[in-house]
Amino acid sequence: MEYDCTIRIAGEAGQGIQTIGMSFCRIIKDCGWGLLANQDYMSRVRGGNNYYQIRLGNPPPVSFRQSIDVLVPLNAESVSLHRSILAPGGKIVIDKKNFNIIDESPAYLDAPLNAIAMDLGGKPHYYGSVALGILSGMLSMDFDIVERTLKDAFSSKGRDVEDRNVACARKGFEIGRDSPVKSPPLSAHKGASRYLLDGNEAIALGAVYAGCRFYSGYPMTPSTTIMETMAGFSTDLPLVVEQAEDEIAAINMAIGASYAGVRSMTATSGGGFALMTEGLSLAAMLETPVVIVDGQRPAPATGLPTRTEQADLDLVLHAGHGEFARAVYTPGNIKEAFELTVKAFDVSDRFQVPSVILSDQYLADMVSAVDDLGTKVVRPPRHIISKEESVEITGYRRYEITASGVSPRAIPSWISDVIYADSDEHTEDGHITEDGMIRTAMVDKRFSKKMELLRREVVDPLPVNIDGARLVLLGFGSTRGVIEDVCAQDPRKKIGCVHFSQVWPFPADALALLLNKAPAARLVTVENNAGAQLAKLIKRETLLEIDASILKYNGRPFTIEELTGRIEDYWRDHGSQTIQER
Repeated sequence: MEYDCTIRIAGEAGQGIQTIGMSFCRIIKDCGWGLLANQDYMSRVRGGNNYYQIRLGNPPPVSFRQSIDVLVPLNAESVSLHRSILAPGGKIVIDKKNFNIIDESPAYLDAPLNAIAMDLGGKPHYYGSVALGILSGMLSMDFDIVERTLKDAFSSKGRDVEDRNVACARKGFEIGRDSPVKSPPLSAHKGASRYLLDGNEAIALGAVYAGCRFYSGYPMTPSTTIMETMAGFSTDLPLVVEQAEDEIAAINMAIGASYAGVRSMTATSGGGFALMTEGLSLAAMLETPVVIVDGQRPAPATGLPTRTEQADLDLVLHAGHGEFARAVYTPGNIKEAFELTVKAFDVSDRFQVPSVILSDQYLADMVSAVDDLGTKVVRPPRHIISKEESVEITGYRRYEITASGVSPRAIPSWISDVIYADSDEHTEDGHITEDGMIRTAMVDKRFSKKMELLRREVVDPLPVNIDGARLVLLGFGSTRGVIEDVCAQDPRKKIGCVHFSQVWPFPADALALLLNKAPAARLVTVENNAGAQLAKLIKRETLLEIDASILKYNGRPFTIEELTGRIEDYWRDHGSQTIQER
């Protein structure tokens, strides 16, 4: 990268880490730099050790490095926990007097943060604005943007609070300006991006753009902020948001709303998705569209509630009793989270099947500056009989067996005929039946024919550096950034990668065509789970032998250094040469 700097703000829950981090992200965005941010936090309201990490650079970063250039510890424990990964020449911004630190290492930028906060703010919690000012000064930012960001953040608190925060930041800015760290070149300034979004906000925006008019859910990390974002939209849009009593009620509400004619969605994590599986089957039997988001986190049971994992792949592929068609999308970044949510609604509506968006905590909380969100995405039309056509219909057969496999669908209140819907097997007009021939025809329609339609709509996997590669990394979901970065820093182009943004129906033919360009390549999956679930899916659907799987399941995402090291370990285990030497 032309410019690359990583900042970590660390401390206890309750110390304002996220507030400082998000404010700094807004400043970075408005200064015109690319950024990627994430947070690592414990499942407690106060205490423990959390951090907010921001990587800014040109071109815009897509994954994280292990090392950091600037550490801002808000308590003494954070110094000992994070100092070991400080890059050469990096700085620790700290109030040494406040933390009783006597170390004279040049790595410390000693600043009287607490004294400034008390002197200009009058209260200790202005400490964060001082730190924000120091960071902005160290990176040669425009203080006018810093001031504007703080005033926006504290506008609801009154003019006095605004002024105190700005004064604290200005003093910190003066300190930071005298101790620059990796100041970006002018070419890193590309003009402010239009949006600053996390993965859950992108999903919510995609849902609204696609025409979602009903959302139901039960709070469960990391999906909760989808509901919060949708609730915010509901004040200005024709959108109903309902917090259900549990996940079973949430999916049944969404199915009911969809049956009544509006596009609907629900979101949860693995534990909640497990409760939704009966409703998933109900949606399939009723041929009623519904979109479900599974924001993965480590399991089983409660697991690690605030960490990340990719271990629900098998669950969403096989959830529900019986056989029926479904689509499963696995976005790898903020832009894909938006685009694939729109596609999930369109496919679900067109083919009257459930669609699943498989996200995870890392993607849900990942923050990025985005320029062209939705500019090339077509707003999907409704695939439903119009009101004008409906009033003329007689002999309506909701479950008519058609050549395509898609039955006619109308809003119940628009049809003059009596309409029947049941979770039992039924005839074309909805009456319960146990006729074997009808049963066979209905299964063929709901499963085989619709799967064929879905296969024509599959999102092809994305290749990087495939031609002649000696090693091809295969990943899905949030591993996209790190596998692409590892390929990009391979000077001899011997490492390629393929990222899957859709895992069901599995794009077997498209993968085979890609791998024909690298006939001698070793195939290695990169997954945040313990069972190599993607590797097993690929083998089952393509008969391809996966040579190895690089797995991580401690609740944290891969870093560039870590994945690169694991690749080198793989080559050492299979010969004396490294990937670069082969």
